[in-house]
Amino acid sequence: MAALLLGQLRSRLARAPSGAGRWREYRGGPGTPSSAVRVRFAPSPTGFMHLGGLRTALYNYLFAKKYKGSFILRLEDTDQTRLVPGAAENIEDMLEWAGIPPDESPRRGGPAGPYLQSQRLELYAQASEALLQTGAAYRCFCTPQRLELLKKEALRNHQTPRYDNRCRHLNPEHVARKLAEGSKPTIRFRLEEGAETFQDLVYGWNRHEVASVEGDPVILKSDGFPTYHLACVVDDHHMGISHVLRGKEWLVSTAKHLLLYRALGWEPPHFAHLPLLLNKDGSKLSKRQGDIFLEHFASAGFLPETLLDIITNYGSGFAGNQMGRTLPELIEQFDLTGVSTHSALLDLEKLPEYNRLHLIRLLNDKAQRLQLVKEVRVMVEEVYGEQLEDRDVLSDASIDRILLLGQGRISRLKDLVSPAYSYLWTRPAVARAQLQTISGELDVIAKLVLGLLETPGISLTQEVLNQELKKLSEKTEGVEYVRMMKLLRVALTGQQHGPTVAEMMVSLGPREVRERIQRVLSS
Repeated sequence: MAALLLGQLRSRLARAPSGAGRWREYRGGPGTPSSAVRVRFAPSPTGFMHLGGLRTALYNYLFAKKYKGSFILRLEDTDQTRLVPGAAENIEDMLEWAGIPPDESPRRGGPAGPYLQSQRLELYAQASEALLQTGAAYRCFCTPQRLELLKKEALRNHQTPRYDNRCRHLNPEHVARKLAEGSKPTIRFRLEEGAETFQDLVYGWNRHEVASVEGDPVILKSDGFPTYHLACVVDDHHMGISHVLRGKEWLVSTAKHLLLYRALGWEPPHFAHLPLLLNKDGSKLSKRQGDIFLEHFASAGFLPETLLDIITNYGSGFAGNQMGRTLPELIEQFDLTGVSTHSALLDLEKLPEYNRLHLIRLLNDKAQRLQLVKEVRVMVEEVYGEQLEDRDVLSDASIDRILLLGQGRISRLKDLVSPAYSYLWTRPAVARAQLQTISGELDVIAKLVLGLLETPGISLTQEVLNQELKKLSEKTEGVEYVRMMKLLRVALTGQQHGPTVAEMMVSLGPREVRERIQRVLSS
């Protein structure tokens, strides 16, 4: 296989037009994709999925779907020492939760698999051997101790640490002797002068003469695992990746990757580097911030649509800021050429506002609302299970009524099981003496409201209740409207504040209101 790859490499190099002309022609002004679009999200499973990763995955997903292409998840797990148990599964779980599942992945499979780099070691070995045979790479026998001394010496002289390319000049006899002795070298790529100018789809024309500022990089470690530079080039080629959308931090490294593509005789994909996603104060999002992981937002009750909306609203690539965009709208409106080079400052304090908008949209869809009813029922059971005196509060009709009344005020479904809304699910323990301190007309008010509930043919909507309660106060001597409302609020909920009394009564329903008032009368 290595011999076949080497033969193909030599054949391509012999047929290819020389140097920069061919590369500039390929890299220049790609415009709208004219061939099959294949993009990839390639995180390392060294931590769980967070907002920065979600933004990169989302932009790849939007680009793929806009151009009827494929979105691939590839896990770059070659640094075996830093792998976090469960992280690989979490990344794919969170992409599915967010509604942007990959078309090909470790879990789903696909024609370009396997999708774990640790299972693709043979490909990297073949590419390394081809580079060794053409002289584009060489074996390095420097020990970790020597490399550490080089680093310390550079720092002591206030210089940027770099490899001094010592093994680049070893003669074949020396290499053969070291190998015969059992030494396990790394393989380094020979950085040559003459980096190509390339056009990034976000940052425009770029050129980084890496050979003048860096030492030759390791592309294959002594244990047979590749470094990022080799692995991403080999995998993007074999997976047919047409466009690489990744973080700005890899922009400078692109020059190195283009040199690798040239050395292997492969056409590179188009590159687009995305600006950083930062905190509101301009500081970098850090995995050490527990609140940037997607599981945190999911457990806190935020909708996946909310996260997709807010990270694009504070980014770029869309015509203006517009809260409340759905995934189909994001796909339709996404324009890679509109992505700014400026970092995006993310204001997470506005998450509840975004979530409220998306919750309202879901509540206005009958099928979606039915699903939300089921979710609320589960939450109520978990929080108030043993305290429920009336299981009817868990009926579809009851929860549906509560959701419709609460829309626009609650920002998360979890709000409905907070202490402020506990009255919806449990009957408050309110002493008669407490109510009498609010109004001495307790019995009069209670009987008037019970009579109102028994009025034949009356439709107890919020509007009707507001009108009728006002009339009761006006027609009954000694019953002050403000005190009557305060008394009813405490009697029904045990709380001093909350929605209007009329809304509370509609939420609870006539039968439950009657039960709670009668309980007060008999106490």
